[in-house]
Amino acid sequence: MKQTLRRNFGAVVIMATASLLLSSCRVLDKGMGRYEANARKSIVVLYDNDVHCAIEGYQMAAGLRDAIQDTAFCIMVSSGDYLQGGTAGAISSGQYVADIMKTVDYAAITLGNHEFDYGMTRMKELLKDIGAPVTCCNLYSVETGKKEYASYVTKQVGNKNIAFVGAVTPTTLYTEAYSFYDKNDRQTHHLSEKNLYQEVQKAVNAARQNGADYVVLLSHIGEDDNICHTMSHELVKQTNGIDVVLDGHTHSVVPQVTEYNKDGKPVIITQTGTKYANVGKLLIKPDGKMCTELIPMKSLTKKNTKVEAATEKVMKEYNAKVQKHICNSDVELNILDTKGKQAVRLREVNAGDLVTDAYRYVTNAQIAITNGGGIRTSLKSGDLTYGDIIALLPYENYVEILEVKGQKIIDVLNACTKFLPLENGDFPQVSGIRYTIDMNAQQRVSKVEILDEKTGKYSDIDPDATYTLGTIDYCVTGGGLQTLLKNEKVVKQNIMLYSEALIEYVTKKLDGHIGQEYASPQGRIIFKQ
Repeated sequence: MKQTLRRNFGAVVIMATASLLLSSCRVLDKGMGRYEANARKSIVVLYDNDVHCAIEGYQMAAGLRDAIQDTAFCIMVSSGDYLQGGTAGAISSGQYVADIMKTVDYAAITLGNHEFDYGMTRMKELLKDIGAPVTCCNLYSVETGKKEYASYVTKQVGNKNIAFVGAVTPTTLYTEAYSFYDKNDRQTHHLSEKNLYQEVQKAVNAARQNGADYVVLLSHIGEDDNICHTMSHELVKQTNGIDVVLDGHTHSVVPQVTEYNKDGKPVIITQTGTKYANVGKLLIKPDGKMCTELIPMKSLTKKNTKVEAATEKVMKEYNAKVQKHICNSDVELNILDTKGKQAVRLREVNAGDLVTDAYRYVTNAQIAITNGGGIRTSLKSGDLTYGDIIALLPYENYVEILEVKGQKIIDVLNACTKFLPLENGDFPQVSGIRYTIDMNAQQRVSKVEILDEKTGKYSDIDPDATYTLGTIDYCVTGGGLQTLLKNEKVVKQNIMLYSEALIEYVTKKLDGHIGQEYASPQGRIIFKQ
């Protein structure tokens, strides 16, 4: 994650004064048109991305909007990943988030990949509850061939029309694959993948033709390369007509950078980070100058009363559920390294050992494998509550038992480590198995061994033997582990939520006490340089 730019905004930052950041704004080639009484007022678009259930931030962001409206036109938009990624989403299937967001009065929102976590039907229900205009130019219904949501939405702000074009990363087809199929495994929806940039261009062109003065891309595409090779910077290079990209997905902290479109014109790209660490602010001056900045959430003091009331109601219910004591831990359970990188997506971590041990315990399987991306936060030592466990494992994933050949296990490990040294959500955390990664080999996994529970010793895996495997339905239905388990034999499905599996393990097997055996990674993943 990129270094956060810290600035001492103070209390006055919430006022959009006429001279703010003019020196860093770029001039757009646009005529001012006819003057009206409000034509000299600035336009401010506040934006968020990857809030991931940090629900107490909405009242502050809306309060900032209220303050700015004293001197400028101000609206709010979101670039996705709001419904899931935290305890509040997990314990309510997104309802707590929707109940607060519907009071915010968003001008436009787009979809993040984690909006699909609860399945397509539930996502649609929650978006309807939020009530904001939804834009996503690359999500299609297979049955009708039509787009599920508008390619763009237009908002008149003062005397200007701003078009918001929404786009979600096509990697969602793989990471949340189950959402695109019905119970009979028939595909119901599709995301444009190879032609994503063209879909965005079509939406931009249509918005311009229909009178948009400015076009803002609500992008849940991100800064980093991925299996679909779609990136926000590359999108800008291959399109024209976009003024600003309000980006998301990679949790990057980008106050403002410039990329040049295919006509050689500058386009601003920005991203706020995650968990409402910052509120993004796009400033459009009456003369067409445009710039962005990030306002630290901790610098904000004013709350919107309507959103505050909704938040207080939700938090009362939320706190009653999450404060139940579960266990005590002698050690911190980490998913990050000392530099803040997602170590759980790069190598073995003690949180991964604990979680996969829990899967193996509740399934009584020989081995357990899970995708590192499903383990979402580090936990402190000391007393751990139900809310802490849900924060660690927040998704609606169920533990299942499979029967798989040894060769399939080897294939999974190779497929999920090939992205190293890049972070990848499919990096496999394991139990009952040990494997060696050779960073100099094309097939990264050079040795795989299975634990003998009776002797405590490891022996080479037999590619032709059948093993029982404990994992989560997300990895079975095609969402994780590179979809390689999708057609394997499921012995028992939907045993329990993966958070419940961990609770059962620590309360029954560990007697409510996580000890020093989990102080460090246990040597299940070995790197050979």
